[in-house]
Amino acid sequence: MDDENNVLDEEFDELDNRIVLNDEDGNEVEFEFLDVVAVDDKEYVILLPVEEAEKGEVVIFRIEGDVDDESYISLDNEEEADKVFQAFKEKTKDEFDFAD
Repeated sequence: MDDENNVLDEEFDELDNRIVLNDEDGNEVEFEFLDVVAVDDKEYVILLPVEEAEKGEVVIFRIEGDVDDESYISLDNEEEADKVFQAFKEKTKDEFDFAD
């Protein structure tokens, strides 16, 4: 019985880390939430697309607004994205294996 509870807890934990966003065409895309990183007084959310998880490529959005009305903004600036990704790698280096 204990083993069954552990499996269910793991499943619920995994589902708690999932969010669904709409892409530019209105299609739902499911992501696994990895972390929030603060860089230069801005916050960024790091997400992993569930359908493409085997590729290991994350998506980074800048968080704008407040807790009740939060928006995720795509990053157009490659330098900004690289800076945020480096901060994410440093923060989570013990949790994830990163390919160079």
